[in-house]
Amino acid sequence: MVSKTIKVNLVADAEARPVAVLVQKASQFESKVYIQSGDRRINAKSIMGMMSLGLAQNEEVIVSAEGTDEEAAVEDLVDYLRNAG
Repeated sequence: MVSKTIKVNLVADAEARPVAVLVQKASQFESKVYIQSGDRRINAKSIMGMMSLGLAQNEEVIVSAEGTDEEAAVEDLVDYLRNAG
């Protein structure tokens, strides 16, 4: 399992689009991919789960993945979350 802690760079009150793009990106990987905020750990491939997480600007999250392409998955999602604003 690979994980990385980052600060999210999303515009304040972001609409669903950034979350939808995040889910699409996560779904491209075979690995299980998760975003954790506080005590909530959500499957990054679940649009409903990710919407319920309500990511905010500068929020600290942990991006983790487990599987054959785990490193690529974490790097791709970290890059997106840092530059989506």
